[in-house]
Amino acid sequence: MSSAALSLLLLTAAAGQVDNNSSGTMKPDELKYQQQVFKQWWEQDLVLKFADLPADGKTPDFRIPYSGHDYPDKSGGTIAAMRKYDAAFHGGRPMAADYERKDVGAHRGRFGYSGDEPPRRGLFGRILAGRDRTPGWYGHCNGWTAAAIRHAEPEQNVTRNGVVFTPADIKGMLAEMYMYSPTEFLGGEDAAINPALLHIVLTNWIGRGEHPVGMESALGEVVINYPIYAYKATITKISDRQSEVKMMCRYTLNTPQEYQKGPKQTQLIYFHYTLDMDKDGNIVAGRYYGDTQMVDMLWTALKPVQGGQKGNERGNPHMDIKEVLAIWRESVSEKTRKAWLNVDPTDEDRVVLDEAKPDAEEKPKEEAKPAEAATSAAGTTPAAAAETPAATPATPTPAGSEE
Repeated sequence: MSSAALSLLLLTAAAGQVDNNSSGTMKPDELKYQQQVFKQWWEQDLVLKFADLPADGKTPDFRIPYSGHDYPDKSGGTIAAMRKYDAAFHGGRPMAADYERKDVGAHRGRFGYSGDEPPRRGLFGRILAGRDRTPGWYGHCNGWTAAAIRHAEPEQNVTRNGVVFTPADIKGMLAEMYMYSPTEFLGGEDAAINPALLHIVLTNWIGRGEHPVGMESALGEVVINYPIYAYKATITKISDRQSEVKMMCRYTLNTPQEYQKGPKQTQLIYFHYTLDMDKDGNIVAGRYYGDTQMVDMLWTALKPVQGGQKGNERGNPHMDIKEVLAIWRESVSEKTRKAWLNVDPTDEDRVVLDEAKPDAEEKPKEEAKPAEAATSAAGTTPAAAAETPAATPATPTPAGSEE
């Protein structure tokens, strides 16, 4: 969604800690789930010891999520990209486009929830049912965010059956492909994610793994997503078992339309909290300060599932994800594809990764970093955190490559 629509809770008190159900001790079940998730995708333990977690972290420059369009429902969603797909693969019959037209005009309930079974944990359980009309914020922000996490930005045109797909067309198809595809929940069961869990997830996934994560930024009913790719924390020790943290995270913004090459638009968000540690130095609890910003939840994208099939029942069944992934592969360099690692690879990805192992150490040359304005979403950037977060070497490595 547009940055103007970003709905973040910014408390006006300049000092003092916030007393709400998002602060305090982490829920045992929520922490246990994150430990299981990290073990599953990284084959390593989630680090909880505060002293062992990096104070700053960043993805490699070539891995920074691209700025893409969020395809608002009120503007027709991804219909234009679906028409292109129909022209190439359905002989011009508007199959994928008609499905998208009906989808963006429908009363969307809880994504992936039929009403008979409990709503599934994670991103799509955040949208409430019973809307009389499509709200202005509805769109494909989660589809773009997931695509930008898992894929390098398309670079060149690709032709299929006489139809030329531009980089903008390809990004539109990717956003549609990930609209209802599976995601992994990385914490946020309360009104806002607990600050202790926020710190643990960001420092493990980005700090140790150099892997972007999705941020569901709006508290409450509204759902607005962006990919976070960097953070920098200023830490003040209060006692042997308590520290104050001022963390600045940088995330990629969406664009008002899809460009052939998206402009690098980023923004900062500021978190301010206290962390409590047990006798072994493990993080056990956290409390927000009054000048903090808060977000609903964190998540990451998993491998796409064909629309209309189990795991992506709401997805577009008339767009073959294998065709879309093949088009994307042809649109980017082989060097980028070999270096771009993701969690949850497909079987085809594992084959590509095995073939690429001799070149595993060779990564695309990183672009020079453009000067970035150090302003947070609500103008609360501390001077000490004004610079772009620095990179930290990763410890864990996911077993997989980009599609």
